[in-house]
Amino acid sequence: MTSPHHTLTEPASDAAIDTACRVLRLPTMRAQFGDIVSRAEREHLSYRGFLAELLMAECEDRDRRRSERRIRAAGFPRQKWLSDFDYGANANISPAVINNLATCEWIRKGEPLCLIGDSGTGKSHLLIGLGTAAAMAGYRVRYALAAKLVNELVEAADEKQLTKTIARYGRVDLLCIDELGYLELDRRGAEMLFQVLTEREEKNSVAIASNESFGGWTKTFTDPRLCAAIVDRLTFNGAIIETGTQSYRLAHTKAQQQLKAVP
Repeated sequence: MTSPHHTLTEPASDAAIDTACRVLRLPTMRAQFGDIVSRAEREHLSYRGFLAELLMAECEDRDRRRSERRIRAAGFPRQKWLSDFDYGANANISPAVINNLATCEWIRKGEPLCLIGDSGTGKSHLLIGLGTAAAMAGYRVRYALAAKLVNELVEAADEKQLTKTIARYGRVDLLCIDELGYLELDRRGAEMLFQVLTEREEKNSVAIASNESFGGWTKTFTDPRLCAAIVDRLTFNGAIIETGTQSYRLAHTKAQQQLKAVP
């Protein structure tokens, strides 16, 4: 065994650091050690400064990996970032309101959010963008299409797994339900969805995107009492953002076509 006062050669030191990083599961330190040593020597960093650089690199990378895992676990169908949202294309949406929601304070308080508007007005972009911001801020997020969620609940009930499935959806900090109101749900499916919302009520946030204003929800939830109860659950103390009727997706496509048509 080497005595503590015996100085290791550089290659032996590097090998020892490499092994220690593997054993302690510090992949970023292992990968960046050489570069940080070179920079420390160049910039004459103190031992303290060098150690701080090394540890901060590991912490930042670990945070980034955790965020990426949470984003993957949310099950978003595609990547959408709030920074890419085109406010100029939809005057109904206030950047200040979205920036305020991006702080995730409403999720901390367990409040709901409703995005209501026609197809192509940016509802899904905002829903996924806000969900992604929440995942990056450390919240557990789950995204589901309304029809798929209801199908999953119906199947779980048939397999006597409903309580477990509802509990799983109850646990996440933010449940994003997209395309609510696109199709009629039978009484059983609607009641199960209501159970999920009840499980989360005033504890954990639900964000929904719908192409129907609340008045039209009776087409989805055909029982008027159940419909009123669901609307109540999704709007109590919550934010409602109306994205309007002008499809900017359509406008964007038309603009692109016109550009191509110009000789």
